[in-house]
Amino acid sequence: MAVGEFSFPDMKKRVAVIGASGYSGEELVRILLGHPHVELVAVTSRQSAGQSLAQVFPRFGSHPVARALRFTEPDAAALAGQADVVFLALPHGVAAEFAVPLLDAGCTVVDLSADFRLRSADTYREFYGHEHPAPALLARAVYGLPEVHRARIRGSRLVASPGCYPTSILLPVIPLLRAGLVRPTGIIADSMSGVSGAGRKAETDYLFCECNESVRPYGVPKHRHLSEIEEQLSLAAGATVTIQFTPHLIPVNRGILTTLYLAPSEAFSDAAGAAALGARIAACYAAAYADEPFVRLLEGKALPDTKNVVGTNVLELAWRLDARTGRLLVMSAEDNLVKGASGQAVQSMNVVLGFPETAGLL
Repeated sequence: MAVGEFSFPDMKKRVAVIGASGYSGEELVRILLGHPHVELVAVTSRQSAGQSLAQVFPRFGSHPVARALRFTEPDAAALAGQADVVFLALPHGVAAEFAVPLLDAGCTVVDLSADFRLRSADTYREFYGHEHPAPALLARAVYGLPEVHRARIRGSRLVASPGCYPTSILLPVIPLLRAGLVRPTGIIADSMSGVSGAGRKAETDYLFCECNESVRPYGVPKHRHLSEIEEQLSLAAGATVTIQFTPHLIPVNRGILTTLYLAPSEAFSDAAGAAALGARIAACYAAAYADEPFVRLLEGKALPDTKNVVGTNVLELAWRLDARTGRLLVMSAEDNLVKGASGQAVQSMNVVLGFPETAGLL
């Protein structure tokens, strides 16, 4: 089924969100409350149990479901009887504990944690510091990047939604690697993220006075997201890809801007060579994304800007060839909580269930 095609269901699908009180959980609630083809039937949070959605998130107070629906303690058995689709907005290591019984009960699971993004339990242990809680499920999980893995996502019952940084890197680089336009070596990625990327938690590093008027790198040199970035790039290249990735925390609430430094497979030494290579790059991106509703290819002098994507499920993408250094610069911008998390998870759910891929999303 192509993007935009839709097989009308007999009734709305019932959905639940486990871990709905975090930033990603709140975004899921916002999107699902406005989704035309689903009914939000359950939200869980240990600290908010007993309170209504409207009490915890007053912004939803005018919605009748938000006034009536109350947070409950997370209980996989109970949720399996209530919902057709369950979103897991939980920390890594915890999500798998719920995924196993929910899948056994016949639910479709969309996991926003890192528990099912990797194919290898050994790689998971290397980057996350503990044994994988459900290694037998890794082979069943589909990496939830719809623009790349749409065919595999369709009909899947376990979708591993990508991380925010990986999305900002993979969508720009995968088409170039598949087309052989850039070398799989020497890739450098610099990313800047808003503070909401750290989650809703009270830690000194993320207090207002620590973040405001400050920019700092972190997770250097081996951020956890490197594991899924390198795995997906290696699959695209058909060879092992190792990249240099440096994330930075910036004093905004949300949004990610990534700049990638790539080496073209063919060197260009003059204007004619640059023009020929530029035409191939433009054609490559057009073939990959011209018809994609959530990738905006910028033209002319326009460059990605987080203010244009915050609150949407859109990733902006632009590129430039630098004749002085011989490098290709590719830049992307996205909302880390929407295209980088909850919006992309709903996009994958739409693909799984045969809804229009844009349903409920901007």
